[in-house]
Amino acid sequence: MFLQGLCANDVARGPGRITYTSLLNSRGGTECDLTVTQLTDDTFLVVTGTAFGRHDLSWLAQHAPADGTVALRDVTASLACFALWGPAAPAILAEACDDDLSFGYMAARRITVGDVPCLALRVTYVGEKGWELYPSAEYGQALWDTLVAAGRPHGLVPGGYRAIDALRLEKGYRSWGADITGETDPYSAGLGFAVRAGKAGGFLGDEALAAVPNEGGSQRLVCLVLADPRAAALGNEPVKTPDGAVVGRVSSGGIGYALGLSIAYAWVPAGHAAPGTALAVEVFGDTVPAEVRADPLYDPTGARLRG
Repeated sequence: MFLQGLCANDVARGPGRITYTSLLNSRGGTECDLTVTQLTDDTFLVVTGTAFGRHDLSWLAQHAPADGTVALRDVTASLACFALWGPAAPAILAEACDDDLSFGYMAARRITVGDVPCLALRVTYVGEKGWELYPSAEYGQALWDTLVAAGRPHGLVPGGYRAIDALRLEKGYRSWGADITGETDPYSAGLGFAVRAGKAGGFLGDEALAAVPNEGGSQRLVCLVLADPRAAALGNEPVKTPDGAVVGRVSSGGIGYALGLSIAYAWVPAGHAAPGTALAVEVFGDTVPAEVRADPLYDPTGARLRG
């Protein structure tokens, strides 16, 4: 199958199942980072980051068979998307929806919210339980109004991408184009759980990836917690050893407000990647002590998003 041959993970797991996966290049680098939802036996919905739709569609088209057996269709403009996440999300959605909402994490169902039919994906990019809701674009305003009204008694607050970014840092979710790129492999980035090595038929990049140890290569993506919670690394800051030698760089960072921590993800040599390793980050000219921590920092067992 076309997608199976491109995706590092197993995406053909039956209708209603969602799979998080990387699409690799021939060097084993992460060319795309996305979810694949199997809608029917032969129809799949690919959801990627807001800024990367054109890139990922082009990658799929570039590798699609020329015989016309695979049809690619960009449905971005035809759908709206609202994410309802947080501890009160189940109660809010239950007030606006009479359908069974008990389907589990990484599953998809068609439901009706208020008067709006939606495809509901039980996924998250913030580490809290909830859904991504996809109605037809013309019903976007109606769905928004319905969710805001249902959420008002629960303290629902609309949030933008900066809120999402702070939460995903706490949860350790990688950002394509920053933490992971076409030059970084999944094992070294801590995403080996989303690789199905030995999958029947293989996948693009599997031979190159087979040369990388499961624990990662010579460079590793690590989570750093800065000693000063007010010092925010934003990306590309030097990472140093305590004696001042530059050994790496920050790929992304910011303040994790739920934990009250300054968090940075950084690529460093494997010898400096163990949790507890003392490092430092140069933030606007100041050298701030930092420590490598095991990630995710928030809800490490995943109990909140699965509960």
